[in-house]
Amino acid sequence: MKACVIIPAYNESSQINRLVSEVKARGLEVLVVDDGSGDGTAENASRAGATVLRNEVNAGKGACLRKGFGYCLERDFEAVITMDGDGQHLAEDLPRFISAAADPGGDIIIGNRMLETREMPWIRVITNRFMSWLTSRLSGQSIPDSQCGYRLIRRRVLEKIELKTSKFEIETEILVKAARAGFKIVSVPIKTVYRGEKSKINPFIDTFRFINFLIKGLR
Repeated sequence: MKACVIIPAYNESSQINRLVSEVKARGLEVLVVDDGSGDGTAENASRAGATVLRNEVNAGKGACLRKGFGYCLERDFEAVITMDGDGQHLAEDLPRFISAAADPGGDIIIGNRMLETREMPWIRVITNRFMSWLTSRLSGQSIPDSQCGYRLIRRRVLEKIELKTSKFEIETEILVKAARAGFKIVSVPIKTVYRGEKSKINPFIDTFRFINFLIKGLR
């Protein structure tokens, strides 16, 4: 399977070089979408061998992913794999997604962090479980970790669904719209590293955006 790894990144210069290098060592192409960083993220990613697209101003994770999806759809990739740029997703888990993609029945393969949550901040555990429960109900499929950004998405999904959101709610938009279009979503267990860094996700603001999206975006 020819896949491109898309990494949206905002001020991740300390992590991006290592992550890009580790992904490329596994034979995958890497696209970093720099979201208006001011710390050299784009330059470090390029030096590590990634193709880099840039937003002049910070536009949000959803805007970065949509730009990355558009780039890949213009080329002959069969799938994209999305990873976060902050080091919480490990390149060593990439074979889990590639192996699961060997089953043609899975259209989206999403990482599941919820089997081992001892190191996850408690507020993230609570919000993830709530959002996953609600997303599963709306999707009609069991999705144990709907907010995980580590995913493999087949080309046919991106060609079928229209994405509109620009922030973190895109994680939910992809799943619900794909499920409603008849695509199958499966999960694989992954590790996630928490080093005490401050998450870019605000559990209150982004939960509000999530609810607002469900009310307005899915009618």
